[in-house]
Amino acid sequence: MSRKNIAIAGLVTALCASVLVFIIATHPGTGNYGGQPGYVPPTQEKSLKKMALVHDVAATDKLSRIDAGRDLRAMLTATEGKPPRDVALYAQKLEQSHGHIAMLMWIDFSTEQIRTFKSIAPEGTREQQQRLRQYLNAAKSAVKKHQSYESPSFAVGTRKYFIMGQRSRDGQVGVLALIDQTILNRVAEHQRKNLRLIPYPKEGKFRVESVHTDTLRDITVKTGHDNENASHYYENEIVVRFREGHPGSDQLRIITADIRCGAPRKLGYAYIFRSANMSYSQLRIYFANKWHPLYTEPHFLYLTNDSTDENTASIITPNDPLYPDYQWNLPAIETGRGWNLSEGSNNVTVAVVDTGVQADHPDLRGQLLSGYNAITSGAKPADDVGHGTHVCGIIGALVNNSEGVAGISWYNKILPVKVLDKTGAGTTYSVAEGIIWAADHGAKVINLSLGNYADSQFLHDAVKYAYDRDVVLVSAAGNDNTERPGYPAAYPEVLAVAATNASGDKASFSNYGDYVDVTAPGESIASTYPGSQYAALSGTSMASPHAAALAGLVRSLNPDLTNKEVMDLMTKNTVDLGSPGHDKYFGWGQLDIYKTLQAASGGEVPLELWPQHVRKKINLLERSLKTK
Repeated sequence: MSRKNIAIAGLVTALCASVLVFIIATHPGTGNYGGQPGYVPPTQEKSLKKMALVHDVAATDKLSRIDAGRDLRAMLTATEGKPPRDVALYAQKLEQSHGHIAMLMWIDFSTEQIRTFKSIAPEGTREQQQRLRQYLNAAKSAVKKHQSYESPSFAVGTRKYFIMGQRSRDGQVGVLALIDQTILNRVAEHQRKNLRLIPYPKEGKFRVESVHTDTLRDITVKTGHDNENASHYYENEIVVRFREGHPGSDQLRIITADIRCGAPRKLGYAYIFRSANMSYSQLRIYFANKWHPLYTEPHFLYLTNDSTDENTASIITPNDPLYPDYQWNLPAIETGRGWNLSEGSNNVTVAVVDTGVQADHPDLRGQLLSGYNAITSGAKPADDVGHGTHVCGIIGALVNNSEGVAGISWYNKILPVKVLDKTGAGTTYSVAEGIIWAADHGAKVINLSLGNYADSQFLHDAVKYAYDRDVVLVSAAGNDNTERPGYPAAYPEVLAVAATNASGDKASFSNYGDYVDVTAPGESIASTYPGSQYAALSGTSMASPHAAALAGLVRSLNPDLTNKEVMDLMTKNTVDLGSPGHDKYFGWGQLDIYKTLQAASGGEVPLELWPQHVRKKINLLERSLKTK
């Protein structure tokens, strides 16, 4: 698909089209200033990020309505002609898996009976309650007239809701639902952090302080824009790697007594000490003078970085209902053509080192391995933020299951590794532990939609550990519209991914720099979200899993390729955007799944590596030829 067609498709199908048109018309290409394609001046950055946030919330609102309508229609179809007991059982199952359904009402028009299976009455002002009754009565009236109904969003108390009504095909029954739209507030808050519109994390929380990335001098982060110069760290902790490898028990006893700390945490060759009475600066001087280590550094926090012949190859279009209108990102990188060459393999695991995942999301059923929780020992990697579930869906939401969205990979297993806590932040230790754990537990690809501006040797050691074990590491560049290198994306062992929009231009929030390798779609990306829901989010966090999924497809198609060869194929088979060749805004260009897989096949591909649907066609053709 050409960049022109992608831009037109994105504008036609996108929600809040007027907002997008304003961005594009006012700032052509969202960033061609002074002959520098992709550059967004700081004066425009905040307003563009706010527009992206508004667009994401509006898109999420639409996704939640489409999904709710599908759920109600599925209920009517599944219970048509069934006795009341079966209807009640279905309603109970639906309520359990969809906590955002605040009320579910069943109307039998043959008997005029109304049954309310679930009703959590929202509390609000008299005017709000009156509006709720007004929309509820309008829904009942519409359904009685064999019409579907959908109210606008309205507030009751501190929450937003909408009411939806559907009637069965035979006209015998109708169903009404009150849908809690708390997801809109969650997405808005998520994106304020993810796009760095607010200082994040909060100064002083959990003894967190900020240091200037270059000077390591203390600074206070007052605005979202300050994040590009700040690296957050625990002010009473220090990471130490000793020259002799591991200190002896006598040395550790001396250290713990000197700095008043408990037993240090150890990962690989590095130790983390937490002092009861010393700051990082004091700890650094203590270790330098007394133990002369190989290196010391702060214990940093890492934050989510959310925000055949080419012309004749058939395009596979999945039946997932949100795909045609809201997943502009997949056609933009030639996913439909690429599926002719590889749909992935359950022998190749993609790890998502992030906030965890909703394990029972219906659109991720069967795609997830058990995973690991580096935040709470022994706990499951449950997602209490939403970021990790969204990233997992971009990579591997079920395809052709008539539900929600389509992932890029059909069959690659996803290994969720929780390294970020409920605030969306994690430490050097947790991220490093997650990378090492994933590498030791079969991951062939690791996605890291997180980052900081501190070049941590401790984290780099973990990255090199995984890279030396032939893992492809992919990371988000960051969302501060800055040229400052972000880590782990800027490490040479990592494929750094910046973000583009539906027009193929640099996303206004995306970081850039000479370390960027490729770009991928990252604006208003529809994917899975906790609560068995769907949300649209923007960020390089959303761009990175496009590349991780492609790496999984490549390794499925050609398992003999090394991690470096996979990364080279991905960078050499892009669509060149911006200045010819490598540039700091687009790297080598935007991912092209079809071209990359075509190059990865290296010519003739063994039958067992072809996609399942292609193998079926070949087998049918062979059988038909034999009968003739």
